[in-house]
Amino acid sequence: QVQLVESGGGLVQPGGSLRLSCAASGSVFSINTMGWYRQAPGKQRELVASITSGGSTVSADSVKGRFAISRDNAKNTVYLQMNSLKPEDTAVYYCNAIGLRRNLVKFTSWGQGTQVTVSS
Repeated sequence: QVQLVESGGGLVQPGGSLRLSCAASGSVFSINTMGWYRQAPGKQRELVASITSGGSTVSADSVKGRFAISRDNAKNTVYLQMNSLKPEDTAVYYCNAIGLRRNLVKFTSWGQGTQVTVSS
């Protein structure tokens, strides 16, 4: 089992900032890709940003220039720095990780989700 624990969500005013964190624990041998997805009410879950163990990143057009993803490989932790937040960024944010367990079986894990609300 590989568990992902997220933190850092909350309520923020438009233009504000939040930093999300997600730490993986359990039977982890290696993690290739870690990422953040979000799901707003009535909408499908969408990729926000992802990062490989080598540092290559992908991000949605809607967050480019405002959000930055980073990771600490030694801590199996991924971060999402969110700046210039807009009301349309309001959603539940989910952490995702893809890698290998200690028995070298591939895994895909999801966090429980953290609410981000952008409102005045």
